[in-house]
Amino acid sequence: MTSTKLSARASERPTKDPKVPRKPKTARGQRTRLRILAAAEECFGTLGYHQAGISDITRVAGVALGSFYSYFEGKEEAMRELIKEMGHNLRAHLAQSVEGATDRIDAETRGLRAFLEYVQSNPWMYRVLQEVQFVDEDIYREYYETFSEAYGNMLAEATQAGELRPGNNQIRNWALMGMSHFLGMRFGLWKDDVPMDEIVATMADLLRHGLANPDDRQHGS
Repeated sequence: MTSTKLSARASERPTKDPKVPRKPKTARGQRTRLRILAAAEECFGTLGYHQAGISDITRVAGVALGSFYSYFEGKEEAMRELIKEMGHNLRAHLAQSVEGATDRIDAETRGLRAFLEYVQSNPWMYRVLQEVQFVDEDIYREYYETFSEAYGNMLAEATQAGELRPGNNQIRNWALMGMSHFLGMRFGLWKDDVPMDEIVATMADLLRHGLANPDDRQHGS
């Protein structure tokens, strides 16, 4: 290993006690922390977790290297905090999008549209989530389980209100999350070659009527 590489790595090591408090006490500090997390999302999303260096993150964030260590012990902690922040932001975005929904199916279709739009505006989200699975599986699972818990509660409330048929809402919410995940990947991230209205209308029809042909009497009950 060359002395240049050694010097570069040494320059990314914290010069302070890594156990100093990292929660910003001022609005300015909070903005700086969020700017670093946004830069981390971009770097992890474009370069990959293992290729992205702390110096890359601080350069994109426009802050000094030492500022990074004011909030995070290292790259792994930044990744964990980023996943939490991403989950919080997406849940808040979806919650706002379903306000005023007439019923649970209307909320589902509004939420799907909002999710697809969010993916289009945050193209690194999927890669960052894939990367964290191999960095910290616990935080990866927590991201989805947090969604699932809130989602299951909403489905349970809709079932109690008579908007949905009785059934296992734990299975339902994971199935719905899976559909949204792959719709987001295909139509939000890879290629938006199908109009948004058609995607949402197709899913609304699927949720309201299922897949079975109502005119197919052969397999009917």
